[in-house]
Amino acid sequence: MPAPPAPDAAIPKDPSRLAEALTGTTAQLRRAIDDWVRTGDSAKGRASEPVVLLALHQQRVYRYLARDPKVASRTYARLPKALARQAEDNVTAVRNLLSLARPISGAAKFRVRPPLPADVLLGHFRRVERRFGVEWEVLAAVMFVETKFGRVRSPSHTGALGPMQFMPGTWKAYGMGGDVHDTEDALLAAANYLHASGAPRDYRRALYAYNHSQAYVDAVLLHARQMKRDIRNYYGYYNWQVYVITTQGDRRLTGPGR
Repeated sequence: MPAPPAPDAAIPKDPSRLAEALTGTTAQLRRAIDDWVRTGDSAKGRASEPVVLLALHQQRVYRYLARDPKVASRTYARLPKALARQAEDNVTAVRNLLSLARPISGAAKFRVRPPLPADVLLGHFRRVERRFGVEWEVLAAVMFVETKFGRVRSPSHTGALGPMQFMPGTWKAYGMGGDVHDTEDALLAAANYLHASGAPRDYRRALYAYNHSQAYVDAVLLHARQMKRDIRNYYGYYNWQVYVITTQGDRRLTGPGR
């Protein structure tokens, strides 16, 4: 297998080369994920270097495409059909979330930390699904969108807290006496809140209660759909890194070299 791209490897600008890069990166990432999971290391901690680097490169390609809809459309046309659908879902989700981001001062500081091991989190998601009936992929997508699976530990600009980003009043109502900063407690509270708001019968209504934005709702459901189609997409998302948009451009806070 070719060496994975460096963390700062150049992203192509031409649709043909973008399609080639995305096709190759995604195929390599799937094989690397299979190896990582097969060895049992996904239950222990950080992913292998190939998984980390390939997932980061994939994420960077999608972020580039999300900012240029015309190039994105021309790139989809050059991809295999299944990958084109995946790419469109990811690019649309990323674009939706970028539209909600507030540029911050380049000097702003954030608290980040490594997430729980991927399979430990997956076990939490599945236990919470069994208790509340909220699909684990939806819970995972919410946690992915909110804090990149718990990497972000700072409060939001609105004061939301913890790995599932609860406002204090909402936590008081749905937190069931748990700790807002504890991952399992936060997942239980999120499922409790989503269930009370209409899930699993009406995920759109429930997610809109969680965040009053159709762009947010669409992004969560698009990412959840990709995880349902192939669990390797969960492991890929798990290795996407934290970016913030500053007044001086994007800044990556986690991952190789950080």
